Amino acid sequence: MRIEQLEYLATVTRLGSLRRAAEELHVSQPALSETIRNLERELRVTLLDRRRSGAVVSDDGRELLPHIMGVLESVDRLRRAADQQHRTHRMVRVGTVNAATVTLLTPAVRAFRAGHPETQVEVIAAQQDQIERSLREGGLDLGLVNVLDGDDPPHDLATTRLLRGRVVACLHPDSPLAALGVIGRDDLLREPLIVMRAGYLMHRFVQRLFDGEIPAVSYSTDGAEMGKLMVAEGLGVTLLPDYSVIGDPLERHGAITHRPLAGTGSDVTLLLYARRAPSAPGAVRDLQAELLRHALTGP
Repeated sequence: MRIEQLEYLATVTRLGSLRRAAEELHVSQPALSETIRNLERELRVTLLDRRRSGAVVSDDGRELLPHIMGVLESVDRLRRAADQQHRTHRMVRVGTVNAATVTLLTPAVRAFRAGHPETQVEVIAAQQDQIERSLREGGLDLGLVNVLDGDDPPHDLATTRLLRGRVVACLHPDSPLAALGVIGRDDLLREPLIVMRAGYLMHRFVQRLFDGEIPAVSYSTDGAEMGKLMVAEGLGVTLLPDYSVIGDPLERHGAITHRPLAGTGSDVTLLLYARRAPSAPGAVRDLQAELLRHALTGP
């Protein structure tokens, strides 16, 4: 039995005519009739009533039709799943809030690509809620998200802890604040403050640090990478997880530095999000493994 035979019979049933089915399938009418006749021999059931006026599906054929359509629907689901598997193997999409992109994601992707040279990795910068939504909808395969102590991760997504650190003040080496061993809340008001806009974790942290009243700021920006560039240009100071600053190329070249914050409550964790599923495509699993390996061993 071939899938083609079932598809031919389903087309005849849908169109109600052997001739019209042959035209739609781009086969000759005798070839279509013979294909279905071979299926009849195999099933030992007459599927078509062949008359001078044409051939239509028999009563027995109509009784078997729900089973035939069930097989075709299963085959269609299999084809779609295989196509999705192929696309996923050729493309892995990772959403990130930017923090730790350079120090963790970049070396992990480099190692992943060594074993998957034909697989593309698309890195998409987004806010946490956008990453969670895209994971649920299938637009992303993995997500990198920062959380503060007390935050509850989404119950419908699988989470893996990658990095844990502290929020630090990221500043220019020539900043007067660089002379301090520890930076307090009032110290941050001595220089222009670069704050992530609403929707980013560091925006919420600043609100918590200043008891819900964000001080007058000079700059608001999207994402850690732009914040670090602005600090490197001497525009002010920003607050970021230490693992987003330590090992960053700007830090390695002396363009930015960091100082711890006074007090407690500045713990932050980088989580890896993935969809809950019985199994994930091999490429996605391998990139997950590389992210975890680099998180454990460092760059």
